[in-house]
Amino acid sequence: MKATYIDYSDTNSFSKTLLAYLANDEQLQPFYGERPNLDGFRAQMDRKKGFSHRERLVSQLEEQYGAALTDNPRVAEHIALLREPNTFTVTTGHQLNIFTGPLYFIFKIITAIRLAKDLKKAFPAYNFVPVYWMATEDHDFAEINNTRVFGKKILWDVPAVSGTGRMSTSSMQETVKQYCNTFGISPNADRLKTIVEEAYLQDRSLADATREMVNALFKQEGLVIIDADCKALKEPFIPYILQDILEQKSIKAIENSSKKLTELGFQTQVHAREINFFYLTDEFRERIVRTEDGRFEVLHQGLFFSAEEMKAEIEQFPERFSPNVVMRPLYEEIILPNLAYIGGGAEIVYWLQLRANFNQYDVPYPILIPRNSAMVTDDAVAGKIYRLDLTFKRIFKSADELKSEYVRRHTKHRLNLRDEWMELNAIFGKIKLRTHKIDPSLSASTEAVKARLKKAINNLEKKLLKADKHNYEEALVQIERVKDKLFPNGGLQERSENFAALYIKYGEQLIQELEKHFNPLDFKFTILY
Repeated sequence: MKATYIDYSDTNSFSKTLLAYLANDEQLQPFYGERPNLDGFRAQMDRKKGFSHRERLVSQLEEQYGAALTDNPRVAEHIALLREPNTFTVTTGHQLNIFTGPLYFIFKIITAIRLAKDLKKAFPAYNFVPVYWMATEDHDFAEINNTRVFGKKILWDVPAVSGTGRMSTSSMQETVKQYCNTFGISPNADRLKTIVEEAYLQDRSLADATREMVNALFKQEGLVIIDADCKALKEPFIPYILQDILEQKSIKAIENSSKKLTELGFQTQVHAREINFFYLTDEFRERIVRTEDGRFEVLHQGLFFSAEEMKAEIEQFPERFSPNVVMRPLYEEIILPNLAYIGGGAEIVYWLQLRANFNQYDVPYPILIPRNSAMVTDDAVAGKIYRLDLTFKRIFKSADELKSEYVRRHTKHRLNLRDEWMELNAIFGKIKLRTHKIDPSLSASTEAVKARLKKAINNLEKKLLKADKHNYEEALVQIERVKDKLFPNGGLQERSENFAALYIKYGEQLIQELEKHFNPLDFKFTILY
């Protein structure tokens, strides 16, 4: 594949806050830690060198993978390296979208893999392990129970239960069939079908099915996949669970940061609660709230705890306490020797709200790395873009803008009335001067007439442009088709389309090419064709 790169700001697809972070806006500096560069990583390694849960982490990962490690030597090697004090992780996380969901799921993981390799080259005395953190405790099933491939929506329509990672995939036969039926017939289609069926048709939990599929795609890269929904990993988290639930310690720090960001004109993404944990069982995941009489209630379940009972419950059964979106990042950094978190634009924004909370718990705050964003197309589409006298940078404009620009560039007629307006403007200057001498109060009326005329001339220009567009109908239709191809449903390809269509076309080369052309610390939008 060939690659070209453009600035994120030129895509008109990313938030002001993310662009400010990438630009090192000094107003945002209090809300993050080290910058995402090699100097920042050098400092972060020093900050994280005292990580003390290595043996516990390795033991749990070995248990989660089980006998499968025998067939995954690169993964087994990386897990073993986590015992060493000179080994660190770079982590990305995501929900358990069926069949990996939108393309950016894949992009996140490839960013982590490529970053780990780049850091190894920069710091050869250290080891860097890419980690995919499965959001197995998340309960927003409606966000993950569907994907879109070749324009068709594939839906797993069953009732949600508890944390999604605990759900059984035993009811997915028809969903898997619909997904695989879109593939067509080819060696790549057969390989992907085998991967999907092995993952989802073995009566596994959704967490285990996701691990199986992601591992099949990335095991050669040594990607380590972690499910933190377990007692052993939550035991080091007990002190933080106690402080958040019993003391409501987190909300003030996060709300204060959120308020400051808003006052500076930046958006915020999440809201902290007084208690930022759910009570989790195989049957439900429900919020914990403080009642007026000082007890703790699990909503909708009729469960109540006194303060002493809640303390005992946390200490004896930490696996029952599931962090929400503002406490999960803290949990990640406590149980991983982690240097950086790789996230999408919205994730980077909400992490900026959390640094003060990390500081008050005295937990090292990771370097924030926006995941690589990309568009993947082919030479046929690239050829159309160039024949239409466009560029990949300009193609991010709206279809209407592109059509208007095309007509203006190619028309044989002068469509703007700029010269005529300049003449009229000069005339109105004289009229205004004359009316002012007669009655100064008439100046406003003159300006009003001028404004109405300016509006009328602008409308006339639009009509001239619209009329001339008929002379370029074929080219304008091609522009529309290119936009539809590259921006399904009017948005970025990566936010809606599943990776299957590209995998069937390129096979394993797709992963290789993405990794080859992604540059995690350059922060450019990648276009591959």
